[in-house]
Amino acid sequence: MTVATMPEVMDPAFKQRYGVAAFNAVDDLTTDALIKAAEKSRSPLIIQISVKTVKYWGMPVVKDVFTHMASRASVPVTLHLDHCPDPEFAKECIKMGWNAVLFDGSALNYEENFRITREIVQFANQYGASVEGEVVPVTGVEDGVGSDEVAQPVPIEKDIEFIRETGIYCYAPAIGTAHGFYHAAPSIRYDHMEKLVAATNMPMVLHGGSGLDEEVFHRLIALGAAKVNISTDLKKTYADGFRNYLEAKPKEYNPLKLIGAVRDDVIAMAQHYFRLFGSEGKA
Repeated sequence: MTVATMPEVMDPAFKQRYGVAAFNAVDDLTTDALIKAAEKSRSPLIIQISVKTVKYWGMPVVKDVFTHMASRASVPVTLHLDHCPDPEFAKECIKMGWNAVLFDGSALNYEENFRITREIVQFANQYGASVEGEVVPVTGVEDGVGSDEVAQPVPIEKDIEFIRETGIYCYAPAIGTAHGFYHAAPSIRYDHMEKLVAATNMPMVLHGGSGLDEEVFHRLIALGAAKVNISTDLKKTYADGFRNYLEAKPKEYNPLKLIGAVRDDVIAMAQHYFRLFGSEGKA
């Protein structure tokens, strides 16, 4: 397999009603582990990178690491820029070779968000890249983007207008999920997701996946959530992997064994989600 486009990964998922896991990789270790997990499970995969992570490592480094690993994978893997509020940064990533970006204009008024999103879609079309859109921000802060305040939803007619007229490929609706750890069971607006898919036939994106009940995942995927974001659980697995190994073997100083143990933990976590989302065996 070569590096895949977002539609190559998500179109079959939307049609067959399974979810493709989109994990927020933070370095070469997590990128490698996620791809190995996808190969073991024969699952398509979306590698997401936050703006914060891209700035930490540098855009060329992130792109080169992804390309080196994904181009050798035996399953389709695509590269996505997550929650980018800066249109120029999104364009630079597209020019560098990102397969997709989420322009997050949810902090803007509707008209400005609409205008810039459409502009980025037109720019991305020149490079064969896809754009994810968002109108109402998902509650919670992730990698320095977002707010813990619950935003007011817009009328569904505005969601539909945004989806139909900006030219985006997929959409992240506000349906009650949140970034970070859940402190109580969220109230999910299943009807909103169902109405949006019925009106637009567009693949939807589920943000705030870490910590949701299995039934919630299954219902939303069945309604059309073809991309399911997992960030917090990956970070927890990654950090706990180092902590648990070092606590169990405090006098061992073998970095490769340590890295290997953490990689195995990330692989197991990813394979769990491939099974849960129904993407196992789909590649």
